[in-house]
Amino acid sequence: MGKLDGRVAFITGAARGQGRSHAVRLAEEGADIVAVDICEPIATMNYPLASPEDLAQTVKEVEALGRRIIAKKADVRARDQLAGVIDECMSTFGRLDVVVANAGICPARDTTVLSGFIDATDVDLIGAMNTVAVSVPHLTSGASIIITGSTAGLMTGTVENIGVSGGSGYMFAKKIIFEYVEAIALQLAPHMIRANAIHPTNCDTHLLHNEDVYRAFRPDLEHPTREEAMLALPSMQAMPIPFIDPLDVSNLVAFLASDDSRYITGLNIRLDAGAMLKRPPL
Repeated sequence: MGKLDGRVAFITGAARGQGRSHAVRLAEEGADIVAVDICEPIATMNYPLASPEDLAQTVKEVEALGRRIIAKKADVRARDQLAGVIDECMSTFGRLDVVVANAGICPARDTTVLSGFIDATDVDLIGAMNTVAVSVPHLTSGASIIITGSTAGLMTGTVENIGVSGGSGYMFAKKIIFEYVEAIALQLAPHMIRANAIHPTNCDTHLLHNEDVYRAFRPDLEHPTREEAMLALPSMQAMPIPFIDPLDVSNLVAFLASDDSRYITGLNIRLDAGAMLKRPPL
């Protein structure tokens, strides 16, 4: 018996990284999964985004656990695309219980003026709001909404120097998520629907492991390697670690998705190894 037996979870950015980890972890608890990812490039990104092959791997791992999964290519910036996926979810599974708005990027170059900022806010903020918007009409008592925030996005001197404007867009989006979760949690509480955000510190995914982020930690080097960045990454946290694992986040997602947290709502949870104790948030 899993804690999510009979339930259905909708996860964005599910082709790899934290999203895939969440899909597998919730499937382990018995949930069927609806997974979406853009699976194509965004021009302001300097590292490749997930591929259709990555999304197929998520399907393989969920099905290996004996759970059902709908996996679709969809852009969180396009509400109509997400709505189409939810329609298929309802026709296939007949219910939706857990929403994990996880998709996120930190663009490192501008193709036009402010394009990095626009892409970051469109994906990280508007994408999360679109995910909630298409999901809420189908949620009932006991449902849980979980949004991925960011420790770095809530502190100065971290991501704002990534790219021309993308890092600033990322920070702006994550700051608004902080307030957005509290606002919608209050509105949803009378319906016994919960909403919380998780703000991870450095996490072992592609969003961390690329030269643009490495350079933010090693501004003394023009092209820092992973090994060179690893010397500086522990400076982010109070605990002496360079980053957390996606599974650390997924375990918290599973808790917030389950009845174990049935009265927890409106929280912005710092999963940060003490980073915000070391560097107070904005």
